[in-house]
Amino acid sequence: MAAATRQREPSDAYDLLIIGGGINGTGIARDAAGRGLSVLLAERGDLAGFTSSSSTKLIHGGLRYLEYYEFRLVREALAERERLLRLAPHVIWPLRFVLPHDEGLRPAWMLRLGLFLYDHLARLRTLPGSHGVDLRSSAYGEPLQKRLTRGFVYSDCWVEDSRLVVLNAMDARERGATVLTRTGVVSARRAGAGDDEHWVATLRDERGGAERTIRAKAVVNAAGPWVSETLGGTLGINSRAAVRLIKGSHIVVKRLFAGDQAYILQQPDKRIIFAIPYERDFTLIGTTDVPYDGEPGPVSISQDETDYLCGCINRSFDTRITPADVVWSYSGVRPLYDDAAENASAVTRDYVLDVEDRGGKAAVLSVFGGKITTYRRLAEHALEKLKPYFPALKKAWTGDAVLPGGAMKDADFDQFLAKLKAEKPFLPDETARRLARAYGTRARDIVGTARSMADLGEAFDGGLTASEVDYLRTEEWAVTADDILWRRSKLGLRTGAESAARLAAYLDRKAEAA
Repeated sequence: MAAATRQREPSDAYDLLIIGGGINGTGIARDAAGRGLSVLLAERGDLAGFTSSSSTKLIHGGLRYLEYYEFRLVREALAERERLLRLAPHVIWPLRFVLPHDEGLRPAWMLRLGLFLYDHLARLRTLPGSHGVDLRSSAYGEPLQKRLTRGFVYSDCWVEDSRLVVLNAMDARERGATVLTRTGVVSARRAGAGDDEHWVATLRDERGGAERTIRAKAVVNAAGPWVSETLGGTLGINSRAAVRLIKGSHIVVKRLFAGDQAYILQQPDKRIIFAIPYERDFTLIGTTDVPYDGEPGPVSISQDETDYLCGCINRSFDTRITPADVVWSYSGVRPLYDDAAENASAVTRDYVLDVEDRGGKAAVLSVFGGKITTYRRLAEHALEKLKPYFPALKKAWTGDAVLPGGAMKDADFDQFLAKLKAEKPFLPDETARRLARAYGTRARDIVGTARSMADLGEAFDGGLTASEVDYLRTEEWAVTADDILWRRSKLGLRTGAESAARLAAYLDRKAEAA
């Protein structure tokens, strides 16, 4: 069924206007639509265009947050880790993390105690617990320097962050929400009086410039790094809370070690750095935490950050890397709630939901802070705060509802992949795996009745075909080559200039024909 027939027809009046198409905005849109509210989400760029596609891509409790006594956040995040693993088994999967003990840094007893707490704060745990490991005899120690002789192993999860955002947007749309990308909210002001009090907002199509006006009973400001700017400028409200902008950068290099495990490396400055298997042939390294006071738009890694991340690897691994080994990097600005911490790494990753209204009507809820792991609970909490404005709001429901593509028997990805390969034996192994990981059961919507790769249309690099591109255009709001190569997938790592140009031309032809 085409996306346009599932999405609520454009209207002039909504219960909820959501500003921002990152993980928090789409999560709230999904929850609200499922509770019976009419929802419009406006994102001025692409879904997950900024912060939500620039994470370390982990669903985790946050082991290091225990040092800052963030027990509530860690407990909530660990509970969500278990839940999300069931609800989206195609884009979330378990990882084992190796934590070497480094003499002169955190003592072994502290690491052991932290992991004991980490294991036991998870009330319902399906992932393996932590244990000590002798790095001199374990395969885990092979890529590490010989001075690192002991360590610990524990569990967390990987997530395809930008895909998780898109899946929430898709589910919101399928439950009646209107999701508009490349659509900015130019301004919104309260209007009316008494029972008719509401918001009047002007929306602008960022591609053509056309504007339209809508009404909403409440507004959710989930603009991420722009949350304060949106409050003060777009909504004309003096904020009672503030964000602290922190830039986080990552580098990607050719694969540094064998195996599926990741590494969490302590640093002399008390930070930790992850080294994670990435896209099968690469290693993802990050993140930095740098105070940021510039405009919260597109950002890039600095030379100092690149040198720092290379140095972190060179402190622990036998294989040395230099900036010349970096094949790709990405950076994002994280909007953390400003708790006045001096150290950027110590700023809370918890979230604050601030509600302001006019006489009990025309509320605006602003999201400050948060992390991708707890987005679903954040959305539930947001709807709890909005319930006084919508007395007929239905009860919470997202805790047991799988995301699009996640309806696999026993949440067993390997079983589903084997079935897909049996159904479509012409798919190369790598392509079958990638489609199953990206789309889950909806991979079948892409391959359809095809009996050969040729049936899937024009071929681009990395196994991308016209059939998949068309699906991304009609079902996932993809407009540009970057949308497809870097957010809906990471095929940009495997796509040459010629293929990228052909993809852009293909998208242009489709847009002109639409």
